[in-house]
Amino acid sequence: MLQELEELREQLRDDLDPQETEEWLDALDGVLRHQGKARAAYLLKMLVRHAAQQGTKLPPAITTPFRNTIEPTAEKRMPGDLFMERRIRSLIRWNALAMVMRANDNNEGLGGHISSFSSAATLYDVGFNYFFRGGDKPDLIYYQGHSAPGMYARSYLEGRLNEDQLDNFRREVDGDGLSSYPHPWLMPDYWQFPTVSMGLGPIQAIYQAHVMKYQESRSLVEQGDRKVWCFLGDGECDEPESLGAIALAGREQLDNLIFVVNCNLQRLDGPVRGNGKIIQELEGVFRGAGWNVNKVIWGRHWDPLLEKDKDGFLKRRMNEVCDGELQNYKANGGAYTREHFFGKYPELLEMVKDLSDDDIMYLNRGGHDPYKVYAAYANAVEHKGQPTVVLAMTVKGYGMGKGGEAQNETHGVKKLDLESLKKFRDRFAVPISDAELKEVPYYRPAEDSPEMVYMRKRRQELGGYLPARKADFDALQVPTLEDLNGQLKGSGKREISTTMSFVRTLSSLVKHKGVGKVVVPIVPDEARTFGMEGMFRQLGIYSSQGQRYTPHDADQIMYYKEDKSGQILEEGINEAGAFSAWLAAATSYSNHGLPMIPFYIFYSMFGFQRIMDLAWAAGDSQARGFLMGATSGRTTLNGEGLQHQDGHSHLMANMIPNCLSYDPTYAHELTVILQDGMKRMYQDKENVFYYVTLMNENYHHPEMPKGCEEGIIKGLYLLSESKQKKAKHKVQLMGSGTILREVEAAVEILADYGVAADVWSATSINQLQRDGANCERFNLMHPDEEAQVPYVSQMLDGRDGPVICATDYIKSYGEQIRPYINKRFVVLGTDGFGRSDTRSKLRHHFEVDRSFVALAALKALADEGEIERSVVSKAIQKLGINPDKPNPLYA
Repeated sequence: MLQELEELREQLRDDLDPQETEEWLDALDGVLRHQGKARAAYLLKMLVRHAAQQGTKLPPAITTPFRNTIEPTAEKRMPGDLFMERRIRSLIRWNALAMVMRANDNNEGLGGHISSFSSAATLYDVGFNYFFRGGDKPDLIYYQGHSAPGMYARSYLEGRLNEDQLDNFRREVDGDGLSSYPHPWLMPDYWQFPTVSMGLGPIQAIYQAHVMKYQESRSLVEQGDRKVWCFLGDGECDEPESLGAIALAGREQLDNLIFVVNCNLQRLDGPVRGNGKIIQELEGVFRGAGWNVNKVIWGRHWDPLLEKDKDGFLKRRMNEVCDGELQNYKANGGAYTREHFFGKYPELLEMVKDLSDDDIMYLNRGGHDPYKVYAAYANAVEHKGQPTVVLAMTVKGYGMGKGGEAQNETHGVKKLDLESLKKFRDRFAVPISDAELKEVPYYRPAEDSPEMVYMRKRRQELGGYLPARKADFDALQVPTLEDLNGQLKGSGKREISTTMSFVRTLSSLVKHKGVGKVVVPIVPDEARTFGMEGMFRQLGIYSSQGQRYTPHDADQIMYYKEDKSGQILEEGINEAGAFSAWLAAATSYSNHGLPMIPFYIFYSMFGFQRIMDLAWAAGDSQARGFLMGATSGRTTLNGEGLQHQDGHSHLMANMIPNCLSYDPTYAHELTVILQDGMKRMYQDKENVFYYVTLMNENYHHPEMPKGCEEGIIKGLYLLSESKQKKAKHKVQLMGSGTILREVEAAVEILADYGVAADVWSATSINQLQRDGANCERFNLMHPDEEAQVPYVSQMLDGRDGPVICATDYIKSYGEQIRPYINKRFVVLGTDGFGRSDTRSKLRHHFEVDRSFVALAALKALADEGEIERSVVSKAIQKLGINPDKPNPLYA
């Protein structure tokens, strides 16, 4: 710190009052000499606080000089065998390289990545040797996706994977292959989390740590000192999700969370901050968000030079140089570095005059020095009251020489030429001969070799091997339909919305002896919109600090109650964060051995559309829980307009193979769906999760018709059968959500034209489509067997008349089942941008109201020759439809 003061003096040569400044600096020098750094830091902190209180403008972010946070004398020493660990690490590097190269030799298009893991090998190796705990309560590790080959290579050395599996890297279709990146769906006993969609690992890790504290505060899981480790790249920090939630971690003092940022200074195309310093930038951002920041920039080979740097020229040069130049030094070698880095000041050239160019080239970066990395990790796991970020400077493509070390194109390098391969082998002392080299063989020492004994012992002491994922759990005793009978009886004279029905069901679930404690209501600052404020006092809103203030509505029944043991997760205006919290709870059965039932309720338009990447990750993660898309449909949320009105979320949900989606109209439908979902996910242990849409429109809900449960789950049931036995013509009307009520109202209009109509509730067109596609596939693959008939075909084939389908979603939603309906099929939907108006106006605008349902039915009958076309023309006039109205798709 004394040297830093000298640098500060140099910077203040334009000082208006140098004598006063010198007196302040001398006083600080005295404190440092006589009372130490801790006292000096305290005084500075108090000065900054006092200056802020007096309105003094302060620097926007506090960063420290471009050097290691932990000084050599303060480093906690690594206790293991450095040379043995380097030997093991070198073999892991080799096998990771060999796996990728062999995959590309087998098929040039398979790809794979070498350079990311080559830069991060030491960061992972130190963790595996000393910090990553396995066993029954393992640490949760979000591996950087592009480093997957390194994890496979370590598992191969440990005997967990064999050569055939390594040779099947990125060859998964025939079984026993290794997935390109961390994918729990594809390797359910190995990977814990999907992370290669950059930015998703960091936000998931933050909310995982958040939910772990939530579980502990509610006495659901004793987490002890388990850690969440998240490895990410410096370029990845440009993703909004990477840094968007770090303030939450700082605010909640998530000391169970450790970020390790591999700062190799390169993105996929070039430098991350060629003209600046990404490590300094990240330090300011994380420090400002309340994190413990630990920079690991320079390796121990720099320590003697820094010790000799009495005049501060080396420290000054470190602060001056930008990232683009730092990459040049590694790309161009020792002579270039001597000239361009040390050559700026004669004093620096004198300092390195006894070092050869090779010596200069091998002045290592902190992220490649196990001693420095160990010291940083030890600090991170012992630090209390803050999350920690380790900013470790590395070289992308480390060890790949001219073939890829610190080159702009290194991210895409899939193989090395023979000469570069020899240099890589020699640099890491891999015992493979020149004759063998062309085949790029794997290498694993004998089972009783010192390397194998040492590596296995390290993992045994830490509780077991990683990566590892546990899938099984103790089944929950979920409520039966009889337990939820109150929602099956109808609403009587009262008009309610499906959202209100859901809240009633949720209230019943939290009181249920079998599942009450593990129900997790999650909202993104919209609880009052969804009518959930009554739960604030009943359940409490989780807060790591409890409630340190008296809410202004404390005298009311439904006051805003925050509580350390609160059950509701209220995540603020943050759909990505709320979804990440849901995902952590939805995978708790695997990560914590505790199945939880999370209900994340949100504006449906801001669900899949905004966080589809996370929803896809939920499918990969084998999440279990309920996503409740409230205020759903293009015309239900009548006052909010274009950006709020959802007409396509069900199509997006259908893109995820293990997401089951439903659009119920009535309380009994919703209740049957929720009960069946809980049974399938938490009792039968199916790898599915649910998307269920809810509406805010109030209307009467009928009692559940007898025997409709199966149809509700399969996606279609007969809600009402026409009583017009003598009608000349007949149609089948199908609808979902609130538009089903328009379909029901169309029955009376059609009766005036002598048309009888059966009404079908299509609770899930997506499920009908999947069933139909499954039948088609079976029939294709089994031509000699009795053909399977899609469920929707079975329901409609015995019915007379064309089929009209109307929903509050774009026509593509209903069109999905056209191949399975053996009749004239007409689909109405809400294609186009939403807008604000009354519900009736909107439904007429989008041509899905009762008038258009009736018109579509009459037109279908005319097309089949059942009625005259003039009848349709007269109906258009009678129904008040303007045939020249603009097409809502383009309006």
